[in-house]
Amino acid sequence: MFNALSRQPDDALLALIGLYKQDPRADKVDLGVGVYRDEEGRTPVFRAVKAAERILLDGQDSKAYIGLEGDTVYLDRLWTLVGGEAGARVASAGVQTPGGSGALRLAADLALRGGATRIWVGMPSWPNHAGIFAAAGLEVATYPFFDTATQTVLFDRMIEALDGAEPGDVALLHGSCHNPTGAPLSLDQWATVAATLEKRGVLPLIDLAYQGFGRGLDEDAAGLRHVIASVPEALVAVSSSKSFGLYRERTGAIFAVAAAAGAADLARSNLMALARTSYSMPPDHGAAVVRTILGDAALTRDWTDELNVMRARIEGLRRAMAAGLRGAWPALDAVERQEGMFSLLPLTEAEVLRLRSEHAIYMPTSGRVNIAGLKTAEAEAVMAKIAALR
Repeated sequence: MFNALSRQPDDALLALIGLYKQDPRADKVDLGVGVYRDEEGRTPVFRAVKAAERILLDGQDSKAYIGLEGDTVYLDRLWTLVGGEAGARVASAGVQTPGGSGALRLAADLALRGGATRIWVGMPSWPNHAGIFAAAGLEVATYPFFDTATQTVLFDRMIEALDGAEPGDVALLHGSCHNPTGAPLSLDQWATVAATLEKRGVLPLIDLAYQGFGRGLDEDAAGLRHVIASVPEALVAVSSSKSFGLYRERTGAIFAVAAAAGAADLARSNLMALARTSYSMPPDHGAAVVRTILGDAALTRDWTDELNVMRARIEGLRRAMAAGLRGAWPALDAVERQEGMFSLLPLTEAEVLRLRSEHAIYMPTSGRVNIAGLKTAEAEAVMAKIAALR
């Protein structure tokens, strides 16, 4: 049977990680892998996470399953963080998932079970979005969202596409810190998106993976909160990988939002049934860590303080990056105004490969860069090498 299978292409980003590790040059720079790094090039464990883990180590008395729904206290506290006052005014029902990817897959499975056949995705997007939705059985319809050359959101094209969607379709929205472009929507634009989805009867699926990495915890959820207050139903996929630094713990959740509690509970029962036939029970440790942090005022303050330091570091690197590239690409002034870890540079594949071979600067061939992969001391030199391509 196995011999009848065809070999699948390697994941491009994972292959890039391997190439970077094999490069012997001491001055190599990794702008590819999508994890936060500090000035020493480490992906640190939050102080609050370490403190929460000590509490759990001392107090945990069982490793039994936590159930299909997951850690309900984690879900309640996470939804308060995400939804804020808007979340408290709507009916919601959550299910803990293995990371944000698991949340997206359950959301796609639920949409398909509910009668949806198509999901609208603005391009470019995180490459795994289309793969997850297609694997679930949804038709992936795309539209242009961002122009790399001018570094602008093609908002009119977005609204045109959503205005042509059919009732019962699904629309993917990046909650904040768009991956891969970093390009934000204004609150007025979020309001237009919400009104268009409500008018067309389109179900929003909001992917919130970077809360706190853009402008702040509440600011990064403002658009999401406007949408859930405006539409009769929504799905919200949340990842704790970046915001809490829990990448390997695979900690996430999917929330169904509805006008009535009965509808939200009905969605949750189906999400749990779908989880049972997929991965069955979610992992516990990461959710227990988040639950512990959000349930302790001192730990929450410490976590927020460290998250703010990370965001400030990224903002500083964005300023340095924009300054270094301004002469070569005036449009890249926009990099300073973008949010989160990622930006999409107007580089050709040949230019990306040249940077890799001549200067040991590693990024995907799309030109997407993880700004947090830079160190402040090397930013000027790296930007000069990129600018020299023009």
